[in-house]
Amino acid sequence: MSPALHEFVSIDLPAMSAAVLASAVCALLGSFLVLRRQSLVGDAISHAVLPGLVVGFLLSGSRAAAPMFLGAGVAALIAVALIGAVRRFGRVEPGAAMGVVFSIMFALGVVLLEQAAARQVDLDADCVLHGQLETIFWLPPATWAEFWSWGTLREVPRQVVVLGATFVACAALVGAFFKELRIVTFDPGLASSLGLRSGWVQAGLMAMVAAATVASFEAVGSILVIAMLICPAATARMLTDRLMSQVLVSVAVGVGSGVVGYLLAAHAAPRLGLPGAVNAAGSITVVSGALLVGACLGAPRHGVAARALRRARLGARIAREDALAALYRLEERSTGATQNAVAALVGPGVNAARALRLAVGAGLAEKRGAAIRLTSRGRDEARRIVRSHRLWESYLVEEVGLKPDHVHDTAMRLEHLGDERDRIMPRSDRSADPHDRPIPPPS
Repeated sequence: MSPALHEFVSIDLPAMSAAVLASAVCALLGSFLVLRRQSLVGDAISHAVLPGLVVGFLLSGSRAAAPMFLGAGVAALIAVALIGAVRRFGRVEPGAAMGVVFSIMFALGVVLLEQAAARQVDLDADCVLHGQLETIFWLPPATWAEFWSWGTLREVPRQVVVLGATFVACAALVGAFFKELRIVTFDPGLASSLGLRSGWVQAGLMAMVAAATVASFEAVGSILVIAMLICPAATARMLTDRLMSQVLVSVAVGVGSGVVGYLLAAHAAPRLGLPGAVNAAGSITVVSGALLVGACLGAPRHGVAARALRRARLGARIAREDALAALYRLEERSTGATQNAVAALVGPGVNAARALRLAVGAGLAEKRGAAIRLTSRGRDEARRIVRSHRLWESYLVEEVGLKPDHVHDTAMRLEHLGDERDRIMPRSDRSADPHDRPIPPPS
């Protein structure tokens, strides 16, 4: 093993592995919290278990997994009971009850942490809030022959082992009960009608979130836990609409955030002129937040840019169709079609010049001097739009009961919804609209 590789395996690999495993398990469970609109629950649990962690440590005198998990579980049960009491006696909605209880419990945990620090025990606020990734290292042998021995592998840092076991256990449970989680997540009523215990499934999910939170606290801290429960899942939600893809993408984003964030903190920061490496947990959190912002802006379907592009295309189509319908009506009246005449028909909300440019650019109309006329293809399209408009007017008068002089503006908006019109009015033998204007035959 080369010296550079041995240095990486000793210093960087254990800390990076802990960050990746913590990010992966939180991202895995966070998908279900985000889809159930319970993101605040993950934040709340990470706050509520803090006093239990501190008390478990103070009573046991060690940071072994068993007393820490036990203390966190007791704290979670107390928190649930207090939330119920606040809701019942304070008559407040669930979100407010959670905010009150978990804020108080987190403050209590911080006070206990400070008391523990004053007693000079091996636990402080930085350990729980910011994590101790930088202190996780391993000293394996420098030769490959000794590297794979059982004695060497037993020296793997405890945090990595605990996080690895937690990830494997949570992944196995999610895989085993994926069908139940899917039904309860999207339709709790259907789950109950099928005989599934929605409450038990919810309790199991909360237990896994609590276990992941406790396992991650020492290594990465509460800040990263909260971010990893929300950011990767929210990022995946912007990128996919299928649950399995959501879970896999969420875990991939969590793993990627862990790797990139750690490398930026440990190696990029000194090369950028900073005095030393920055906090790894904070760097990973920033990377996950940056990925979420990028997904919000650039996701192909739900992103801001994609939605803006769809709105622009829809606006252009509506403007073009309004111009075509106006040209068709002018032809019906045997009136010369000019830009001013089209503007008078489409109304003040449409830029007639832009709408006509779009129609001409699409080959649906042609302009000769000041006169504008429909092409053969444009006339067929215009006939379809005018037919839709007049059928909607007839429907609004005959079925909805509106007066004939109240339906034009509404039909101007509905005429662009051809699919909905066909669903509501699959067949129509009407020959004239409520204003006695002929309804064009279907193409």
